[in-house]
Amino acid sequence: MGDDTTRVASCSRLIRVLRVNRKTLELFEANDLDHLVANLGSVFRDEMLESHVNELAELWEGKTEFTSSAVNYTLSGRRLDIQLRGSVLPGHEQSLAQVMLTTEDVTAREEARRKECENRRYAEGIFEHSPVSLWVEDFSQIKLLLENVGDRGIDDFRVFTDVHPEFVRQCMSEIRVIDVNQATLDLFCAPDRHTLLQRIGEVFRDDMEKHFREQLIELWNGRLFHQREVINYALDGSERYVLLQFSVLPGHEADWALVQVALTDITARKKAEAYLEYLGKHDVLTKLRNRAFYADELNRLERKSLRPVSAVIIDLNGLKEANDQLGHDAGDALLRRLGEVLNGAAAQPNHAARIGGDEFAVLMPGADKLAVATMVETIGELLKINNQFYSNAPLSISLGVATSEPGETMESMVRRADIAMYTQKRAYHASRKADEQGGAATNEKSASAA
Repeated sequence: MGDDTTRVASCSRLIRVLRVNRKTLELFEANDLDHLVANLGSVFRDEMLESHVNELAELWEGKTEFTSSAVNYTLSGRRLDIQLRGSVLPGHEQSLAQVMLTTEDVTAREEARRKECENRRYAEGIFEHSPVSLWVEDFSQIKLLLENVGDRGIDDFRVFTDVHPEFVRQCMSEIRVIDVNQATLDLFCAPDRHTLLQRIGEVFRDDMEKHFREQLIELWNGRLFHQREVINYALDGSERYVLLQFSVLPGHEADWALVQVALTDITARKKAEAYLEYLGKHDVLTKLRNRAFYADELNRLERKSLRPVSAVIIDLNGLKEANDQLGHDAGDALLRRLGEVLNGAAAQPNHAARIGGDEFAVLMPGADKLAVATMVETIGELLKINNQFYSNAPLSISLGVATSEPGETMESMVRRADIAMYTQKRAYHASRKADEQGGAATNEKSASAA
């Protein structure tokens, strides 16, 4: 019968209402019994048939009492949620000629329940489908630990955590994750919640303890909402730069039993910022530092008391000829190769930079004349190795060196290295010119002899 509502409706139409009380007439907005009976089809309809079949089934099974939740309608069409109780009156168990029904209006209660369910589904939907990684966590044990520290008379919590780093680790171990959303699984490349929580140590590692310590200090100072940028790791090992926003949820300020942690993925932004910063201080072609960095570094060294400071100024010979005769691609290749040489030679605290079209510099903080001589030797060795691989286009450089004298400015020291480089550059050009003239004279003699 449950699958055939038309048969249920047929049974419903066979019910005869004998008497009702005044409260029933008021509930269904009927003037009198006749008015109510004449409109029973408007009262018992739609969802009522679904619950009515259960009542019929209980009577079919011989039960004389039943209860159910049902939906009726007033004569004006207003929906009523009712709690129905039925009882077959004594002496009518076989005929069912008299059954007393009581209907309690529970519309307000049911509407509140439906509203609660709707709000819960709404909140769950926002949580689960948020594009931001959301964590619901229990920080109640951490609150107790912090209160215990306060009860011990500790005033400076930062100093306390400096002395007792194990306290920070203890607090980290007391975090209880209640739930995470789908965006969290996607962010950390986790197939499911269980896997993520089982491998949570792979997500929060390295500098995370330092960041968590700052969170604890915020909480110690009463800031129940705070944010900071941190680095986490996906389960595949890749870095995730995230903006962490921490909030104790309303109603839990006293126990921190429910807190929300929202993680916004800012990895792309941080990479873009890092690249822009790189571009601001590096020469893209050679991968060396650029002139802006070189100028800043000179100013920094001028302000520092570290002395001596040495510099190597380098000029790439033959760049103009390579550009004119073979094209700029060939010239760029020479610049890249010299960049490889200088990158290989200059390690921290030294810095190699491209400071002009074909001009380069190596700044050496704390380096004396012996150290700068070793640097020149290293550059020469790496240059020879590089030229072995590119024997058809060997690199040639002119360079000059200088080491700061007591009281000498960085500008003066670099100028001396620059002058030394140009002295060698002139010698290079003079040698080339002599070779060209010697070659031309040899050719003339050969032509005369012929």
